[in-house]
Amino acid sequence: MARRFVIIDGSSLVHRAFYALPLLTTANGLYTNAVYGFTTMMVKLLSELKPDLMVVAFDKGKITFRNEAYAEYKAHRKPTPGELSQQFSLVKEVLEALGITAIEQAGYEADDIIGTLAAQGGKAGHEVIIVTGDRDALQLISPHTRVMLTKKGISDMDVYDRQAFEDKYGVTPEQQIDLKGLMGDASDNIPGVPGIGEKTATKLIIEYGTIENLLENIEHVSGKKIQENLRNNRDIALLSKKLATIVCDMPLEFVTEKFEFHPDAEKMKELCVKFEFKSLLLKIDSIFPATEIQCLSEPESLPHVEILMKHDEIIKIVNKVRQLGIFEFYALVTGKVPEMSMQGLAVVVDGKTVFIPADGEAWQDVLSLFADQTVMKITHDAKKIYSTCIHMGTKLQGLVFDTVLAAYLLDPTASEYTLARLKEQYLGQGSQSQFEKMSQEPLFAVWAAEAIHALHPILQQGLIDNELNLLFDEIELPLVEVLSAVENYGIKVDADYLKIMSDDLGGKIEALLIEIYQCAGEKFNVNSPKQLGVILFEKLNLPVIKKTKTGYSTDVEVLEALVGQHEIIDKILEYRILTKLKSTYLDGLAALICHNTGRIHTTFNQMVTATGRLSSSEPNLQNIPIRTEAGRKIRELFVPGEGYDYIMSADYSQIELRILADMSGDGNLVESFAHNQDVHTRTAAEVFEVSMDEVTAELRSRAKAVNFGIIYGISDYGLSRDIGVSRKEAGQYIHNYFLKYHGVKEFIDRVVAEAHQQGYVTTLFGRRRYLPEINSSNFNQRSFAERTAMNTPIQGTAADIIKKAMIDVHLALQSEQLQSRVLLQVHDELVLEVPKDEVEKVGKLVQEAMQQSVKLQVPLVVDVKFGKNWAQAK
Repeated sequence: MARRFVIIDGSSLVHRAFYALPLLTTANGLYTNAVYGFTTMMVKLLSELKPDLMVVAFDKGKITFRNEAYAEYKAHRKPTPGELSQQFSLVKEVLEALGITAIEQAGYEADDIIGTLAAQGGKAGHEVIIVTGDRDALQLISPHTRVMLTKKGISDMDVYDRQAFEDKYGVTPEQQIDLKGLMGDASDNIPGVPGIGEKTATKLIIEYGTIENLLENIEHVSGKKIQENLRNNRDIALLSKKLATIVCDMPLEFVTEKFEFHPDAEKMKELCVKFEFKSLLLKIDSIFPATEIQCLSEPESLPHVEILMKHDEIIKIVNKVRQLGIFEFYALVTGKVPEMSMQGLAVVVDGKTVFIPADGEAWQDVLSLFADQTVMKITHDAKKIYSTCIHMGTKLQGLVFDTVLAAYLLDPTASEYTLARLKEQYLGQGSQSQFEKMSQEPLFAVWAAEAIHALHPILQQGLIDNELNLLFDEIELPLVEVLSAVENYGIKVDADYLKIMSDDLGGKIEALLIEIYQCAGEKFNVNSPKQLGVILFEKLNLPVIKKTKTGYSTDVEVLEALVGQHEIIDKILEYRILTKLKSTYLDGLAALICHNTGRIHTTFNQMVTATGRLSSSEPNLQNIPIRTEAGRKIRELFVPGEGYDYIMSADYSQIELRILADMSGDGNLVESFAHNQDVHTRTAAEVFEVSMDEVTAELRSRAKAVNFGIIYGISDYGLSRDIGVSRKEAGQYIHNYFLKYHGVKEFIDRVVAEAHQQGYVTTLFGRRRYLPEINSSNFNQRSFAERTAMNTPIQGTAADIIKKAMIDVHLALQSEQLQSRVLLQVHDELVLEVPKDEVEKVGKLVQEAMQQSVKLQVPLVVDVKFGKNWAQAK
């Protein structure tokens, strides 16, 4: 019985897909653009062609019988990009899920497999369709065989049967190989006959039929030069034809059952989740009739909402939760720290989800569950629950899982961790936008609780599989409660001093503007890059450093390059610093002081940075500039609150260099810290080959730049710019450093090599950072990823240590029942407020807790200072 047999040129189409689509990666750095393009093409072909039989052919290795005949065959082709080569195995996973046979055979190309199967399929009476991006396959057209040729990208195709081919090329499909024998093929490095191009070759083959007949009738060919070329290149012409000829009689058995395909819906679903093909499920239901995937591709139906109002019904649920020992819930929370409230919650119990409003008489019984340490809590974004419980007069205890935190650890560079996105990513479910719009309704809470219930085991297993469970259990999860407490404490701002400082800074800005106008000889809008550019580069004739599409660039890099060339430059730079300080910090801080507490309650973001560092917002207290006098004065605004007398700062000393010493095991670096030497002075002595007593302030400063630059993969150019020496001299400093600190060099090389191999780097605590561009063929992208690989284990470990220290200090203060409390975490520093009678005890307690938070080969050192404000404590 005649059947439709579709043969896919896998090697050709995967290459086409790779170059047709921009590079795509999953959250963990897996390249998927070729896989995505190929898979969508397969789905389209299955839907449109509806084949009975299907097979995909691949090349296997670069050496075939053609290379043995002609060593230069395809010799000039560039190596396959690493981003592409790693996708072939993923494509084969897709084919396995689709139930489609993939064939490759050493010594032959995919074309030969295609030719052989096409010949056998045609002989068996099947309708054969070849899908490829390679024009060589056009020679296989026959009464039984058509060729679909990709014309542009991967979606636009031309279909050729015998008539279509002859109409376009003027020869038969079989004569295509004779054409190539004469004119050659640059893409495959087939030589052809010198001096014969496409037009001449076509004319000769139309007249003589084949190369062999042409060579027997050279004397009849018009043109002495062509005759001479043919006589001198007889062997090359025949060799070229042989190289261009697709083998159609490979030792390959045609078994009909082998080419029947049986898609596996469940496997396809798993791959779509694995490769993060968010929309693909919506496109493949046509090849999976009446399967699970078809259901998943449809919008999710609204869950049934059962709202419990009766006291006895709620008590039954509370008792059942206690009996099970698991409280899986999602709460509707409104407001901001420090005034948050709960509207109610949805809870999953024995596979059933109910919503309990917060206004019933049994609500206190529900609240008792939060404080019950014997009941394990599982939710999403637990920090809100901790803060709300504080406001409701209870305490959340027994938290064992937070889906948002788990998702962050598994995918630290995602833009968001909403339940809708997580359901799409991990459960393969499409758009959930209808639920996001109901974020304060019982319906949303029910949907969210059910999502948490479904995601919990998947995310938990993901943490285990990626060896992130200890980091989750020992640092990230306990930190949630600490951050909630810190946010609710807030930090006191001296509002009166803030007003004075703002007015004073405003006066300085006005005076600066007058000076700038005097320098320019006219008034203009200093905040307008266009007007400033005209003043600087047309009126004052300063050298143009950089131009943009809209005109002259006046960014900070340009202005710093112009320092010393005109007095206006220093004034503009100062003006920009002061106006930013006033608008961002002084005016901004005033608007954020809580009316009820007189404090600022910043939000600590636990799931923003790829390295694991905390960030803060509204306001961002981690970016207050401290290198300028005006910036340092802003810290004077932060003072102890009522009942407290001092601000305390506890700051890790050179923690990143100490971590480098531990992770590299470098003898000189370890010895320097073990003997409490000044590490920059020691480095200067090693690099500049002088004794430590002979190290000047300038040499120490240069060594300090080298020490910190090494961590971040600094180049000779970057170092030369930072310390004001020639590029050659800076390169020599780096060279000398690695000669003396060879353990550091070996560590960096090892980390980068591991990143290339596994696609990610880890911190001391197992935190992962995926580096999708680490094997990129683009030099700039690859270099950036390599520099990131160098510093992430160190920077990420520092972030983990300060988080653990924050937990340890918080718990130690509570254990000792002290009034002192942590208010902020800023990079490597903890900021506390302390009453005067606890100063000595808390100083010692905090220092010991931070220094003992982790054991390294070298000691951790913490500097503790007290002051009447934050600036004094620094």
